[in-house]
Amino acid sequence: MGEDPLAEADALIEAGKAAEAVDLLAQWHRAGRGGLLLQSARVRAAIAAGDAPSALAIAREAAGLYPGIAIAAASLGEALLAGGHLATAIGEFQRALRLDPGFVPARYLLGSAWLEAGEADKADEAFAAIAPDEAPPALAAKRAEIDAMRAAARSDARYVRHLFDQFSSDYDARMLGQLSYDAPQILRGLAEMLGLALRRALAVLDLGCGTGLAGAAFRDLARRLDGIDLSPAMVEKARARGIYDDVVVGDIESMPTGTDYDLILAADTLVYLGDLAPVFRAAADALRFGGAFLFTVERKDGEGFELGPKRRWRHSENYLREQSEDAGFVVTGFLECHPRNEAGTPVEGYAVALERQ
Repeated sequence: MGEDPLAEADALIEAGKAAEAVDLLAQWHRAGRGGLLLQSARVRAAIAAGDAPSALAIAREAAGLYPGIAIAAASLGEALLAGGHLATAIGEFQRALRLDPGFVPARYLLGSAWLEAGEADKADEAFAAIAPDEAPPALAAKRAEIDAMRAAARSDARYVRHLFDQFSSDYDARMLGQLSYDAPQILRGLAEMLGLALRRALAVLDLGCGTGLAGAAFRDLARRLDGIDLSPAMVEKARARGIYDDVVVGDIESMPTGTDYDLILAADTLVYLGDLAPVFRAAADALRFGGAFLFTVERKDGEGFELGPKRRWRHSENYLREQSEDAGFVVTGFLECHPRNEAGTPVEGYAVALERQ
């Protein structure tokens, strides 16, 4: 072993030899040499080697030994982030900065974690507190990512995933109680009005299925019911409901294609997209000829689409009709509705039925 294991370990990681860095630092640890800095390096090496569970175990041990030290909190945050525990990782980075507001690595990691959560403004705020002469080389790329996120005509997928992962534990109670969520029943009513409910044994795809509230409203019409959602936690809840034949984690703009479905649903899902052209094209590709696409959106007066104050997109009637026609659909139903409440006030929206021609 050399005299500077931290530098040796960093060089090994840089050379793509993270496993060797893990072994080197473990030898120093077993020899009782090195303290918190060595533990922090062991965490980084384990993460680089793809061993998130070991990184988390090491970081938790260090945090227990050094509870009031910012480096220990930041290392724990890194390990949590590597293990997919985004919310708790953010909390550890914030704790590190409370312990040492000038600790730049924690500031950078906090901004990176907020970016992973799709929170451009919070990431920007964290990065703005880093002085130019202390900025890590990768910061420029992070700022470019923020700019791209803000310019996109849709909510960032990471934002939606993080939002609903956090929302999943009490989603049904909050939506049905506090928010008077009615989009699934509105779409079922639209289907009844158009005679779709007279058809049985339909192949149905539920976009942004969440915990399965829309799927439950249409299960009796389906010989096959599939779901797709960005949030792994919501998908887990949907699977537990036991009504889907298949439910997967994925982006609705990349839904399964091949003219397999008779009916596609999107209950309160398209509010996280501004530009609907990609999802309309994908829905057309996934439907059989004569198949139906039923969805709700929030209403915008005038033309086009806009991002509302609650970070949900609104769409105009003219925009919806134009995009439907461009994608090869015919509008067979178009109703004003209130898909949900916001702060006790009904949200103005549309329920739309399209048929693939």
